[in-house]
Amino acid sequence: MKFLLLEREADNLTAQHFQPYLEEEAQHVWKLVQQGVLRETYFDAEQHNAVLMMECESKGQAEQFTADFPLVQAGLIRFEIIPLKPYDGFARLFDKKYRE
Repeated sequence: MKFLLLEREADNLTAQHFQPYLEEEAQHVWKLVQQGVLRETYFDAEQHNAVLMMECESKGQAEQFTADFPLVQAGLIRFEIIPLKPYDGFARLFDKKYRE
């Protein structure tokens, strides 16, 4: 199952709060990419927050993976985890009941 993860920072933080953890955070992200758990990684172009696409068996498993991020463990960030499902709107194009 796919999950969209949106980073949410704790209030009143500066770059100095994050600096001691950034190398370890990058190593953790790389490990999850190599395990096939993290499929895509981005930063929000406006706020520079992480936007991740994760693939795992359940939301609980996604929560377990995110709990291991060094910035999460330090209490600096959390992730909003959004479960995704395939778009089913194309049925409107092919099913007569939607076109009548």
